Amino acid sequence: MALKSIIYKASLQLADIDNAYYADHALTLARHPSETDERMMIRLVALALQAHQLQTVCQGDGTLAFGAGLSDPDEPDVWLRDFTGRTRVWVEVGQPEERPLLRACSKADAVVLYCFAHSADIWWRGIQNKLTRPRNLSVWRVPSATSAELAGMAQRSMQLQGTVQDGVLMLGDGQRNVDVACERWL
Repeated sequence: MALKSIIYKASLQLADIDNAYYADHALTLARHPSETDERMMIRLVALALQAHQLQTVCQGDGTLAFGAGLSDPDEPDVWLRDFTGRTRVWVEVGQPEERPLLRACSKADAVVLYCFAHSADIWWRGIQNKLTRPRNLSVWRVPSATSAELAGMAQRSMQLQGTVQDGVLMLGDGQRNVDVACERWL
């Protein structure tokens, strides 16, 4: 019998001062059986860092949601679609291969990748030269220590507060606070 995804609920109060975006998001995260808490929380962080584009790209008339992710390799981890169904932002998490990233670049206006884990530096050195063509791709590195701290915040029901200021996401759950300062690689 196949294992089923574990459902997590998160209430995220987000204040993105950098982009003048303030909203509450009720989120449902389906954690694939092979997905770690660390990766799931990076998906949540990626959504929080891209949420302002609901306003800046779609003028409030779009949908920001988690994709099938690990369950379907042809879907992003997070996406933003406008009212016409056009994919405006495609967000990936982890260390994907070159082809799926290039394919995503042809399907969306912008593709954003958030790398994490200790092996990300090695992965990047091996793939960096292959990703110079697409102009709509940006790659960000979440420090390993930060992603490990985020994993400790994972609970089946989460009440989170996030503030984005000077490019840093300060994420708290009432007991812990984690500052997520991503480094731009591309």
